[in-house]
Amino acid sequence: MPEDTFQALDRMTAERGFSSRSQAIAEMIRQQESRHLADLGTGVLAGTLTLVYDESKSSLLKNLTRIFREHIAEVISSQHVLLEDEHVLEVILMQGPARTLQALTDELVACKGVITAHLTVTPFLLPPLHAKHQSKK
Repeated sequence: MPEDTFQALDRMTAERGFSSRSQAIAEMIRQQESRHLADLGTGVLAGTLTLVYDESKSSLLKNLTRIFREHIAEVISSQHVLLEDEHVLEVILMQGPARTLQALTDELVACKGVITAHLTVTPFLLPPLHAKHQSKK
């Protein structure tokens, strides 16, 4: 490994509070694996979609709600925070096939009034809570 890269790793390890270089490298690999799976469109992933939009656009809220309902199997929950100038920051917790999550992101960002959308994914999944309840019947 080049010396400057090695020094950068040491700085990041210390600044982020990792106990070792191995821990820092393992975290980087997990992040890259998630991005790789999302880029390939393979696997089932959990993640968050962060949207910023202008709520003053007349049909935007109706369109967002319609899209969320069409993807009710993937959209787990959402929370929004009111920002300045009629802007809203919304974070949507999602889980599903990588291709579906990316298609949902693309559909939302294409809505008139959505300013930005950022999908962050992980290969770790939410536990199948409903399946446990159904199997007890």
